[in-house]
Amino acid sequence: MDFAPSARAADLTARVAEFMATEVSPIEPAYHRDLAEARRTGDPWTPLPVLGELKAKARERGLWNLFLPKEHAAEYAARFGTDGGEGLTNVDYAPLAEQMGRSAIAPLVLNCNAPDTGNMEVLLRYGSEEQRARWLEPLLDGRIRSAFTMTEPDVASSDATNMEATCVVDGDEMVVNGRKWWSTGVGNTECKILVFMGVTDADADRHHRHSMVLVPLDTPGVTVERLLNTMGLYDEPLGHGEVSFTDVRVPLSNVISGPGQGFAIAQGRLGPGRIHHCMRLIGLAELALELACRRGLERTAFGKPLVNLGGNRERIADARIAIDQARLLVLDAAWKLDRGGPMNALSEVSAIKVAVPNVAQQVIDMAIQLHGGGGMSDDFPLAGAFVNARALRLADGPDEVHRGMVARLELGKYS
Repeated sequence: MDFAPSARAADLTARVAEFMATEVSPIEPAYHRDLAEARRTGDPWTPLPVLGELKAKARERGLWNLFLPKEHAAEYAARFGTDGGEGLTNVDYAPLAEQMGRSAIAPLVLNCNAPDTGNMEVLLRYGSEEQRARWLEPLLDGRIRSAFTMTEPDVASSDATNMEATCVVDGDEMVVNGRKWWSTGVGNTECKILVFMGVTDADADRHHRHSMVLVPLDTPGVTVERLLNTMGLYDEPLGHGEVSFTDVRVPLSNVISGPGQGFAIAQGRLGPGRIHHCMRLIGLAELALELACRRGLERTAFGKPLVNLGGNRERIADARIAIDQARLLVLDAAWKLDRGGPMNALSEVSAIKVAVPNVAQQVIDMAIQLHGGGGMSDDFPLAGAFVNARALRLADGPDEVHRGMVARLELGKYS
């Protein structure tokens, strides 16, 4: 195994780090203050102007759509700002995602945020020419945003076969009905397209029951019922919504890859997406550890720096070890995904989805403790970081599902 980045990836990583240090980090405190003011007095769902300004700077520097996979980037890179005209492997993209994970807004600024990246990859890998022209290109251009509607409020959505929402073929149309929630992105005023997953044929085998359909947000019968908070935070300007679909009709040409292909598409979408999530969390854990070290060295109590009290040095050492272990685990999964696709990395991708959010949550919690009451406030990014890490233990499947997958594959070696 060779986890060394290519020369291009190393160059891009350094440039992203420099962009973060000179353009993103200096304005981020003011951005969050302005966003808080918008919550109190106005509309926090319309992106603040500074995001557009930063996007323009990122695009000018070629730091745009960096997530584009190696095999699909060439036809779009020159037109949509990706540096160098060639996409990246998962191993090469991993350190870029880690850099972006240190900031709440950097993925948006570089057009590398979820769920748009996953939806764009779906369109790249499985979309028709018509679907790419109508929806992928505006997404790559940063003119619109998207959402992914899969999880449902009335069933245990950790088991996709429980899904009750339907998308049924009716002549040359697809009729969509159901209710979804935790649909990230629907709060944003720039969200225009939903990727909907529902049951098309309940009698088919479990891997061919579902379809994925492109549903414009303004289609009659689509209603954003409410925006959900995550442990008190609404995650503006994207948001997580509950969306109802009542006799929604879209052309049959809006089905991605054909009826019954939803499960296969989901499996292809989730592998790279989980790598991205986990590497961003590594970056978030690194930021928390940095803040913990600085706080521990600068603050004193009982006549000593905080790092010399109560086992804090051991906690910092344990955090360093855990982060480095988690990073290597993610790179291992990325390397195997690059070489054999999702089926070559089933256990590894499930393993990182358990390990990394838990590590990040533990490191962030330690950093909050060192910051005392301040760590619980918005004066530091730690409270929001903790919510993010905790939420990602459920996003893309709960820990228990992924542990089950790892155990099944491990036991299969001996049965």
